[in-house]
Amino acid sequence: MVQMISDVGGPGSTPSRPAGTRLVASMDVEWSKNYRIKDGNQAFCYSILWLTVPTTNQPAQLTGGLPFWSTSVYLGHDQERLELVEAAATDIGAALGGADLIVGHQLCSDLAVLMANAGNSTPTALTAARRAWQERRSDPAQRVLDTRFDTSQVLTGTSRRLVDVCGELDLDVTQPELARKSMTALHRDWLEHGDTEARERITVLNLRHSLSTAYVALRAAGYVTWGSPLNVNANLAEQWAGRVAWLDHPTFQALLPPGRQTR
Repeated sequence: MVQMISDVGGPGSTPSRPAGTRLVASMDVEWSKNYRIKDGNQAFCYSILWLTVPTTNQPAQLTGGLPFWSTSVYLGHDQERLELVEAAATDIGAALGGADLIVGHQLCSDLAVLMANAGNSTPTALTAARRAWQERRSDPAQRVLDTRFDTSQVLTGTSRRLVDVCGELDLDVTQPELARKSMTALHRDWLEHGDTEARERITVLNLRHSLSTAYVALRAAGYVTWGSPLNVNANLAEQWAGRVAWLDHPTFQALLPPGRQTR
């Protein structure tokens, strides 16, 4: 069965939005790549992250990470891919229906992979999301922002790799998960050997992508700013405490500021 972690009730559920705030949804999909065959890219993990920011005329000044809510889904074997796609489509539909801002990093590619993996019937939410992405620049509400293509106003460098964009914006997104093995190797360790730590490493990596993408998008949209580096890993550790053992691993704990470590 798919592995799911959610603090909003699972796919399709959203957190409440306090008065005077914007609700933001940030999504990231991990997929294995095979460009040699048609539709060879295979989704195996995704997360959707929700947070709120004030609807003020000036950017909110952040001194630390924002609270967030999330749903994370990881398949247990390849036969569950349709279930994962359906869950992702349900969450995307919820974002289209309830979020003021929907963001992703090269979101078009994530949507394309999900649609290619959907079998004979593409969920309507995926089709609607792709249309919203295509029309995002002509949308008066500007509800969709892709941090791969829509962030030049806050960047001076030429690279649009997420890790480079985060570095330029003083977001600490150090990712130790891939220090010893590639994502492909870790995913194989989970599927073939049931290696829970391997799955948790990718789960945290994926959630970091969603969270850092949200911060980049909020900065680009002019909703937030920060004067000193934000430690995204500390934000993850605080919000996801007790969810996965990898966050308590000494390698991950070493990324946290003094006083924030749990071990």
